[in-house]
Amino acid sequence: MNLNRILQGVNQWLLQTPERSLDEAYHAALKIKEIEDKHFQGRKVANGFSNYGSSTNSYFISEVKGYLQKIKVRLTEFKASRSIVNTFGPNQPTINNGVITVTTDVCLKKLQFIDSIIGKYQGNYWQEDLEDVPKSLQNRNFEQETAKNKTSRNRSFLAAGSPEEEEIIKSNKSQKATEKPGVLPRSFVNTFNRIKQEIDPQAEESEEAVLKKFRNSRYKTAISLKFILLLIIVPLLTQQLTKTFLITPLVNKYFQQQEQFIFINQDLEEEAFSELRRFEEALHFRGMIGLAPKLSKEEIEGEITKKAAVLSEEFRQRGLNAISNIFADICSLIAFGFVVAFSRREIEIVKSFLDGILYNLSDSAKAFLIILFTDIFVGFHSPHGWEVILEGLSRHFGLPENRQFNFLFIATFPVILDTVLKYWIFRYLNRISPSAVATYRNMNE
Repeated sequence: MNLNRILQGVNQWLLQTPERSLDEAYHAALKIKEIEDKHFQGRKVANGFSNYGSSTNSYFISEVKGYLQKIKVRLTEFKASRSIVNTFGPNQPTINNGVITVTTDVCLKKLQFIDSIIGKYQGNYWQEDLEDVPKSLQNRNFEQETAKNKTSRNRSFLAAGSPEEEEIIKSNKSQKATEKPGVLPRSFVNTFNRIKQEIDPQAEESEEAVLKKFRNSRYKTAISLKFILLLIIVPLLTQQLTKTFLITPLVNKYFQQQEQFIFINQDLEEEAFSELRRFEEALHFRGMIGLAPKLSKEEIEGEITKKAAVLSEEFRQRGLNAISNIFADICSLIAFGFVVAFSRREIEIVKSFLDGILYNLSDSAKAFLIILFTDIFVGFHSPHGWEVILEGLSRHFGLPENRQFNFLFIATFPVILDTVLKYWIFRYLNRISPSAVATYRNMNE
């Protein structure tokens, strides 16, 4: 009864998912419409369509972006859940408790309203609030940010023997040859320009640009952390839910009629026999030393029979659990693939976020992480760790342990991993951060 009630609740929740997702997307679209009517005279929420200042416009734009993101996620959930419901239960117009599912007319009206709202914000709306950054500040930030990169890249090309070495030298010489010497040193002029910009009456624009840059950075960080958590939580939750409520009951029901199925592989059979022999020897030993009353042959056989029944059920469940793990992990992998397939934009943001974290580390921190990674996975003691991982995977999937495969894997995979890492260091890290490579070599020696 308990299992039926749980399955009925899961079925009801699944059937209500399309309606719930569409309602949430519809309410988010209503929120955007409310902001448009109340503050932007019914027009698009963007700079130049209201009488507010830049800070207020940026606030409304960030709110709209949040609602647009929510609409995107909920519509994806609506499409996926509706396809699942139509596949497994297309002829179920109502739910068990009498709640009617989404009708076609209501569904179409809501979708049309949502399309009319999000249609205004297609294209480059996500970069729109960066367009009003003053060009003077953009140029100044670009020069400041690229000066160091240019120098480090030039040095890395020279150190790596890049074919662009001559072009860099020629371009530098040509620039120096065409530049005319000024009356004042260039450092004085740069300092004067910086002071002039700081006391400029239009400095509020610069402050606004800094605030926008901070908001974009915070927005990118929030999306990255949410998406990383989503990549972890969704597969784990899918694996546990499908295994507990769907796969395990089906597997138990299928093998219930096959009583001859006890051991899924020979390793489990040998383990059970070994444990049964230890139990029999323990009975004889305890009886001989007086820790337990001495049993007759019939009594010993009776105890062994009871133990054999317990071991039979225990190892049978271990085999069924391994079979359930295989199908549950496949469902988890499919869920992971769905998340990745429908989150291309989030993946780009996470990639940019991780690149910023990695390349902003100090040279010592980069070298430390590289050494830590290599010592764990391809170092002297790594074979023991790989052996533990392979044995754990074998038990998880109910596979017999194959020592030859384990030794072959340990002899090849860490070597391939080490080769790929060295190639990455030589090909990419040597260009981006040659000082980190030098620090890594010194620490490794």
